[in-house]
Amino acid sequence: MNKADLIVEIQKLLGKEATKACAERALAAVTTAIKAGVKKHKKLQLIGFGTFSVTKRKAHAGINPRTKTKITIKAANVVKFKPGADFKKAVAK
Repeated sequence: MNKADLIVEIQKLLGKEATKACAERALAAVTTAIKAGVKKHKKLQLIGFGTFSVTKRKAHAGINPRTKTKITIKAANVVKFKPGADFKKAVAK
């Protein structure tokens, strides 16, 4: 599923009166709010869906797959997602 498919699904869930543009704005609003929440609070929990959190990844050694030379991958903040119980059950079915 890509973004366009997701917009169509959102439009269906919103009902017949919802337009594609309305569904696209809803998706944009949700993703913007999630990004802002994670950035500000370093954690965003949606009960039943999952938890987004920011963690620090240490610098570590790696290998360039093209040249096979060793490289150093610098430290970075990364976003992790841990699915909630309801999400896990829905995917497991």
